[in-house]
Amino acid sequence: MRKPVVAAVNGPAIGIGSTMLLHCDLVYAGQSARFQLPFVPLGIVPEFGSTFLLPLLAGYQRAAALLLLGEPFTAEQAREVGMVNEVLPDGEVLARAERAAAALAALPPESVRLTKRLLKKTHAAAIEAHIAEEARIFSERLGSPEAKAAMSAFLAKAKRPG
Repeated sequence: MRKPVVAAVNGPAIGIGSTMLLHCDLVYAGQSARFQLPFVPLGIVPEFGSTFLLPLLAGYQRAAALLLLGEPFTAEQAREVGMVNEVLPDGEVLARAERAAAALAALPPESVRLTKRLLKKTHAAAIEAHIAEEARIFSERLGSPEAKAAMSAFLAKAKRPG
């Protein structure tokens, strides 16, 4: 995207809901927002460049914990690892994101676009290559016996009365 992307997260951001945030320019989350990267426990691999971008943001150790274990994490933890700019009361998230978008829209547009391009340029080719490799491996893993078993177990657990 040439223009800045601003995200507001209220509620769960699981899988692609979390990985797409790594591509956003500004991310605001409500206190009750929950994040999860459950790929490995499901027998597949992370996607959309998350294995490249998350270590850049969070550092290797924190990225490894989030991606390998696939456990849920809070909005505050997402802020600590760099996925979220600000954590707000749930009812204030959308208004905050809209204010940020309005502030960006009021700036000289070409300066905004060029600055974003410069920010992203260093890693653009590597991210594209990473996304392609993740997609290839993800597709292969979907049909694996390991992934089928993990997903069946997940669905069985989800269907049990709570």
